Amino acid sequence: MTVGIVVVSHSPALADAAVALAAEMVQGQDSVVECAAGTGDGGLGTDAVAIADAVTRADTGAGVVVLMDLGSAVLSAETALEFLDDDVRARVVLCPAPLVEGLVAATVTAASGAGTAEVAAEATAALLAKQNHLGEPTAGPPPDAGPARVTARFTVAAPHGLHARPAAMVVRAVRGLDADVRLRNVTAGTAAVPARSLSQVATLGALQDHEIEILADGDDAETAVRALLALAGDGFGEASAPAPAAPPVVPDVPVAASPGIGIGPAVLAGTAAVAVPPPRAGPPEVQRERLAAACGTVRAALGAVRDRAARDIGPAEAAIFDAQLLLLDDPELTGATDARIAAGTDAARAWAEAVEEVERRFAAVADDYLQARAADVRDLRDQVLRALGGDGAPDAAADGLLLADDLTPARAAELDPARTVAVLLAHGSPTAHSVILLRARGIPAVVGAAGAIRAARPGVTVALDGSTGEVVVDPDDATLAGFRRRAGDRDRRRGEALARAGEPAVTRDGTTVLVGANLGSADDARAAAGADLAGLVRTEFCFLGRAAPPTVDEQEDAYRAIAEAMTGRRVTLRTLDVGGDKPLDYLPVAPEANPFLGVRGIRLALARPELLTGQLEAVVRVAHDHPVDVMFPMVSTLDELLAARGLLDRAVTTVGRGRPAGLRVGIMVEVPATALKAAVFAPHVDFLSVGTNDLTQYALAAERGNEALAALADPLDPGVLALVAAAGAVAAPDLLVAVCGELAADPAAVPLLLGAGVRELSVSPAAVAETKQVVRGVDLDTARDLTGRALRAAGAAAVRALPG
Repeated sequence: MTVGIVVVSHSPALADAAVALAAEMVQGQDSVVECAAGTGDGGLGTDAVAIADAVTRADTGAGVVVLMDLGSAVLSAETALEFLDDDVRARVVLCPAPLVEGLVAATVTAASGAGTAEVAAEATAALLAKQNHLGEPTAGPPPDAGPARVTARFTVAAPHGLHARPAAMVVRAVRGLDADVRLRNVTAGTAAVPARSLSQVATLGALQDHEIEILADGDDAETAVRALLALAGDGFGEASAPAPAAPPVVPDVPVAASPGIGIGPAVLAGTAAVAVPPPRAGPPEVQRERLAAACGTVRAALGAVRDRAARDIGPAEAAIFDAQLLLLDDPELTGATDARIAAGTDAARAWAEAVEEVERRFAAVADDYLQARAADVRDLRDQVLRALGGDGAPDAAADGLLLADDLTPARAAELDPARTVAVLLAHGSPTAHSVILLRARGIPAVVGAAGAIRAARPGVTVALDGSTGEVVVDPDDATLAGFRRRAGDRDRRRGEALARAGEPAVTRDGTTVLVGANLGSADDARAAAGADLAGLVRTEFCFLGRAAPPTVDEQEDAYRAIAEAMTGRRVTLRTLDVGGDKPLDYLPVAPEANPFLGVRGIRLALARPELLTGQLEAVVRVAHDHPVDVMFPMVSTLDELLAARGLLDRAVTTVGRGRPAGLRVGIMVEVPATALKAAVFAPHVDFLSVGTNDLTQYALAAERGNEALAALADPLDPGVLALVAAAGAVAAPDLLVAVCGELAADPAAVPLLLGAGVRELSVSPAAVAETKQVVRGVDLDTARDLTGRALRAAGAAAVRALPG
């Protein structure tokens, strides 16, 4: 709970603008600010009843601080107290602070978790910086507390110094830490002031290039200093704008991304932003209703897309849509939009201007990932404008072969395979979320084909092979016949594979290879026709979209439903795999510079053992009735595995029925070091399962989804295959080595994996039948020879060119 704030003003426009300004300081943080401004007939004035209502709305139980503008506002606020229940009135503080400066200070302080007294004090002191600047006498800085245990210095790079927004970032960084942190402006020779006080930090008068000293004491002193230095190193997000960076060099080499043959007329995706519709007359209340209805429409549509993605690629990956859903309710965006509406702007124009401002900020930051989020913001702008009557049909309406610069995951999820025969992208990556969705939906795709797209005209025939990356624009009759022959062969092979889906996958020399399905729900399990097992169950589906973690009973029900849908086939339950890149609302993780290398997977689970212990209890309960494997993700060291196994033993004791006879234990091999240490882990596990998506990313230092690295991030790189072979080298009759990444469904990779010792492949449910068919064509001796040659190859392209 955070302290609520109520703004009492004679002018609604003044109140809305002040609230919008304050919201800038607490981006992404909880804050409750209500306004009671103007009279009921739209005039200037204050209304005691409206103030009492605003206090009631703002009161979360932590108290309310009321800020007022002019004299009669104070009188109205005092009268409003009489209308409140005694317990609510006892939590209300009428604050004499200046309205604008006080509101900014109060909002930042309340968002950091401070109580009403501290919020009111910070608001009241909010004029200190202005008084110092103008030479007015003040109470002076707090007494110097002397030397500190941890000190550090930084130079202010922000072009406008430590003004309100950077100062708010300083306050947020140290609040909640067990540390007494002070800052001193060395350049200006000021005394040290508390870093947790916005008003005091502002008195430092820190300008660009000023040197600031950090002095910290307490258990979290080092953490606080590191956090502040990190902010300073990033220029508090406002460092001098660098010269425009050259766009990344993206090799114009088509890359196979989603298997299958696509032939059809070129449909060029529109790149123009949706036009803002003409304004519609109406007062602010009507404009707000229009915008709320449009946002509601978009929210429902995004929710449906998210559900579809969760079903196709798993709940964890589908969480990428949460960002757009959250942005719809972002207080900064909604506040900025509402301020424009209050000033008389039409709803569509107000929304467009506010979103474009956010988009510009994303595009301006140095971080590549955040720059890429500008496209998501732009996509959300267009969706809401369409709901408000803007022109521009979504690209998902493509009938033919879709050509685009890139696709957002939302647009990829909306494509209809019956209408869109294939996708050709100028940029993109085979491991991008949008391309994973295309594969899951069976839509052939090639990425990195900017040259081919430039050569294509709307309506011209384009043919592509999503397995080889071959693209031909306006093919001649012979070439077109060749593509059609390949498509026919593929359809025939798929028909044969489906007919034998229920049969075991046995190599030509008689070795049985298990082919499982990667699942995210009981519905997935029911759709996994022919799968020998569930080789990967993403248990995150139980934990996402909730305000609190699921109970043990809830998890047991979910896992049991999947096990029952698998009708006696083994189920591999991967324990919770979340972290900085896939955060949960009720499991906050400190911001990390690189969350893929941060506290995620087993690292986070061991840091929050209550979550893992509860999950393991649910697993053990189900394992007493069904064949179950438990698999720990992102394991890097033997100590992590032993600690997780210790919690599993504790869960067995808690359930009280002894160790389930069929319960097996394994780990995911996603970290290169883990693959190289496979022999160390082998005595302590029943199986190893190689997650090739992350293993490729870590082995090649090539971020998933980075279009500039699309050709580099090929899991058939000999370096990645060597890591798979290192894991496969420890395979034994009592130690299974599996692969559960995207690579397992690549026909070119299957013989290489089997030749490296892999004996289980887990793929998307739709790929089970064809993967089994590929296995049936493999001879293990030949596969081992092929793998040996692949490990000596120069690169992924050379591996793919090897004759089988």
